[in-house]
Amino acid sequence: MTDLPPPLASLSLANLALTLDDRGIATLSLNRPQKRNALDAATVGELIRAFTAFPEAGVRAVILRAEGPHFCAGLDLVEHHGADRSPAEFWQLCLRWHEAFNRMEYGGIPVIAALKGAVVGGGLELASAAHIRVADASTYFALPEGSRGLFTGGGATIRVADLVGKARMIDMMLTGRIYRGAEAVEVGLAQYLVEDSEAKARELAEATAANLPLTNFAICSAISHMQNMSALDAAYAEATVAGIVNTQPDARARLKAFADGTGPRIKPGQG
Repeated sequence: MTDLPPPLASLSLANLALTLDDRGIATLSLNRPQKRNALDAATVGELIRAFTAFPEAGVRAVILRAEGPHFCAGLDLVEHHGADRSPAEFWQLCLRWHEAFNRMEYGGIPVIAALKGAVVGGGLELASAAHIRVADASTYFALPEGSRGLFTGGGATIRVADLVGKARMIDMMLTGRIYRGAEAVEVGLAQYLVEDSEAKARELAEATAANLPLTNFAICSAISHMQNMSALDAAYAEATVAGIVNTQPDARARLKAFADGTGPRIKPGQG
């Protein structure tokens, strides 16, 4: 691991742990294992600060992981109960959650989530903001808000519904249905199911960090923006982004290697 550069070294993190390697891969760890890494207001603030600082620090990819046996049990219900927030106060808290997760999804840096144990409620909202989700055999996904008298407030109606479809999300919230294993991958909650989610997340982070930063920025921001547009506007935006990315000077060497046959070729069995 390398020393953190100034934008990262100056972060004040109590509920998150951060390291950076010499490839520019940041490992951001949820660090409240005694609370199953539930998200309180302070942790959400730290997520905002971290993902704001990553682009300035030149981070090439982010591995999002957790200490302890669980990834994230969602909203810190003990804090929520004790705070006894007004509707306006909770509204503002939800907007902070959206700010944190939007900075992940639209920040232009690949975020790979290494999942384990509970990925529940707000924990699933957090995971769904990552670009790649890797699960292991212990991972389970749920949205138990219905049984708790709650409603999602961190983007599940946007991201989780986009992953699994409206009907499945409603079923999860109404009945407490749990997805795990191959079924979770089949419905879109994770892209990988492996024995060691952190090792696979590291492998994927190293692969994405080797891409050109401008290409990664387009993949990890433009696609999400285009999904929010009409088809006609998205087509225009896609052409604009392609015009910029596909003519970048840094791509010339890679294109030359492909043209002269010295570059890598895509073959079955890769990935």
